[in-house]
Amino acid sequence: MDAMPSLDASTLTNRQAPWDSFDAEAYLKHNYRSLRADDRQILSAVRDHFAAHFAGRSLPGAGLRGIDVGAGTNLYPALAMLPWCGSITLFERAGGNVRWLRSAVQDYGANWDEFWEVLRRQPAYLTVVEPRTRLAGAVEVVQGDLFTDLPERAADIGTMFFVAESLSAAYVEYRGAIDHFAAALRPGAPFAVAFMENSLGYEVGDHTFPACKIQRSDVLAGLQEYAADDLKVSHIDVPGSQPLRDGYTGMLLALGRLRD
Repeated sequence: MDAMPSLDASTLTNRQAPWDSFDAEAYLKHNYRSLRADDRQILSAVRDHFAAHFAGRSLPGAGLRGIDVGAGTNLYPALAMLPWCGSITLFERAGGNVRWLRSAVQDYGANWDEFWEVLRRQPAYLTVVEPRTRLAGAVEVVQGDLFTDLPERAADIGTMFFVAESLSAAYVEYRGAIDHFAAALRPGAPFAVAFMENSLGYEVGDHTFPACKIQRSDVLAGLQEYAADDLKVSHIDVPGSQPLRDGYTGMLLALGRLRD
């Protein structure tokens, strides 16, 4: 029998990608088994952004609603929102990731302690005495397609990490993902959105997944319609000996708040 032809990540749309076969454990081990230098930079910047936005406001269990769109096997966006949220929705499409999330949030692994230590350097996070317990009590994992199932104006704070550019090779779907993310936030909500710059696609286990090749100008074009004037987009260099995938030139981090 002839071998199945490999998928071309440069042409795959979101519906064509094999999300039902996404290997959660393989992605976790490759990306988050320990804290990378680029993730440390991102996490520090997101921490400071949220802390500055909420400076002087009430903290523990403040009752705000958070959302992380396309959570995958990454818990650090949810941890970054924890001091201000009474509830956090982890919104995810791939079934394997949903199952991993539902298990992990009940008592997350020791690898995430290193990420929490970065957050604790900002005093706001010291109000969360037991992050495992707080996360387990706050999180709801919701399976759905962000193009059709994402609730509108539902969150007071939001994150979307390595999703918009990593679900399709089509630019229109990249922009659509940003549109739907922005629609899920309430006016004035602070947000953090991270992207792979110039990614051409990626392998997870035995499967190929698409990416849209974007640069800083594309991030600005996607977010400026929705963001207040203090939107900031920063470049994070690829660590010299630790590239995550072939064919990308770093990460981009957008920090801002939804326009009132």
